[in-house]
Amino acid sequence: MFLNEIVNFIVSTVGNMGYTGIVVLMFLESSFFPFPSEVVIPPAAYLASKGEMNLLLVVFAGIIGSLLGAIFNYYLALYLGRPFLLRYGKYFFISEKAINKAETFFELHGHISTFLGRLLPGIRQYISLPAGLAKMNIWLFSLFTGLGAGIWVVVLAALGYFFGANKELLREHLHIVSICLVIFGVIVVFLYYFFISRNKKIRRKL
Repeated sequence: MFLNEIVNFIVSTVGNMGYTGIVVLMFLESSFFPFPSEVVIPPAAYLASKGEMNLLLVVFAGIIGSLLGAIFNYYLALYLGRPFLLRYGKYFFISEKAINKAETFFELHGHISTFLGRLLPGIRQYISLPAGLAKMNIWLFSLFTGLGAGIWVVVLAALGYFFGANKELLREHLHIVSICLVIFGVIVVFLYYFFISRNKKIRRKL
């Protein structure tokens, strides 16, 4: 309840800033604050359907905000993450060996993990942390973060544009889209590992 009050306060305060407000709110959503992007992009897209905002600028502002928030988390983990985990990780049953394994995994599969992580609920806000911890190439990180965040923002904008006037219908379609994105993620992971395994077999034969 208290969190809802905070969210409503932020939306009403920053929302008056227009496109800049969208950037700020999406920055918060993508970084350290558990802020739902569903209360930012769909209402703005609905205003665009009424001619009060520009839909392309809404999408652009949403992607920029998401990217900036993700980069903030990336550098937070890059400079503070490993020292913190090495010192206090044992209290959370996180060993240095586990940290090294996570870093190795992200070095090999960071691009696909970052892309899919931005599409999955409950993960999109935090996928930047292991990327920063593993020192993933910042340009690759930004590229795949932008792609994943872009898809999510476009989906939210489309739903808000067409169903923004009906909250129940909007919520229903958001639920359906979230399920579809999870299924899409599972399929992509399956295909990714399938092609990796096939390439390894081909290399062994050569």
